[in-house]
Amino acid sequence: MATLQALPENYAAGLRLIDEAHATDPRTTAGQGGSDPMAYELHYAQKMTKWLAARCPDASPTLQLACRAQHFKRWEIPRSSYPMTRPGYLTWRTKQKAQAAQQVAELLQSPSITPALATEDVERVAALIRKENLKNDEETQVLEDTACLVFLDDQFDDFEKRDEIDEEKMIGILRKTWGKMSPKGQELALGMQLSDRAKSLIGKALAG
Repeated sequence: MATLQALPENYAAGLRLIDEAHATDPRTTAGQGGSDPMAYELHYAQKMTKWLAARCPDASPTLQLACRAQHFKRWEIPRSSYPMTRPGYLTWRTKQKAQAAQQVAELLQSPSITPALATEDVERVAALIRKENLKNDEETQVLEDTACLVFLDDQFDDFEKRDEIDEEKMIGILRKTWGKMSPKGQELALGMQLSDRAKSLIGKALAG
């Protein structure tokens, strides 16, 4: 797996602050290789960095921070707080992205980060988290690809097992996911080590 360029120290300090916040997630998941449970959002953030390295090893410092903070404090706005409908989902996602962008921008202005990050870089991180100008901004598309890759790699099997998700609905979700990705992201997805069930459903989604 590729690796990312090392961050300047002040950006690395910002990343550490993001991870410290992730570590307060009350939800946990099993660590890699059967290690002790870890905060779910910290686990997710590490996966985002892993797949960002595969998708864009020369990612800018601002893109690295935005990817690391993709789901910043998502647990504060539960999905269940909005109607379990498509419009409800879209409203929830818009609210979550806006709150995450604001909170991360405030965090990155911490006096503990020296030298201070440039205002335009903090604003850029926030804009990426909001996924502004997705169709025309290459870095925003890279972030979207990365999120889709993490979904397929780390969340798909558990998501597919939910009682309310039947095969037809899962195939529809996969088609939407595929449509969000660039050709480069799709190429990486096809090269993943996926479960047989995932491969079967992806095949059906792409055939349709």
